Amino acid sequence: MSTGTLLAIIIAVVVLALIAVAASLLMRRRRLRERFGPEYERTVEGAESRRAGERELKAREKRHDALDIKPLPDVTRDRYSREWSSVQQEFVDRPEDAVHDADRLVTSLMHERGYPTEGFQQQAEVLSVEHGRTLEHYRAAHEIETLSTSSRATTEQLRGAMVHYRALFDELLSDGGRTQHAPS
Repeated sequence: MSTGTLLAIIIAVVVLALIAVAASLLMRRRRLRERFGPEYERTVEGAESRRAGERELKAREKRHDALDIKPLPDVTRDRYSREWSSVQQEFVDRPEDAVHDADRLVTSLMHERGYPTEGFQQQAEVLSVEHGRTLEHYRAAHEIETLSTSSRATTEQLRGAMVHYRALFDELLSDGGRTQHAPS
């Protein structure tokens, strides 16, 4: 085999390897974007590089996969629905209390499903794996709930918080849109 032919084969192999690596990175990026939705861009923009942001998202997936996330039995789902209705009714007379109760109810639902509830940042990171499209609702609600703790939220902001909490609440209650159900 001539040196030219050998060189051409080596170059072809290197080019194919580079194409394979690039394709693999693009597929991984697409999968992360699809899984995390808007949270993908938020995380990548907040990281020192795209690669660091994607590493963070992969780490979130690993933490999430280690959890025992479980669907709710129908009786528990019905109880949470009734509790949410009570919180909504409370809003008419005591909007700040209702927002605090909505926050507690969402946290309780997360705990019952198997999500960590130690701190907002940890909650948001783990929720982002399966609820990335709803996570902005939770962030907005949490921000307003924090304002209301110091009585700085308007009634309109409090109403918005209830709408935001409801988006995540509904998704968590329905097991994130999954069709599986636990036995009653």
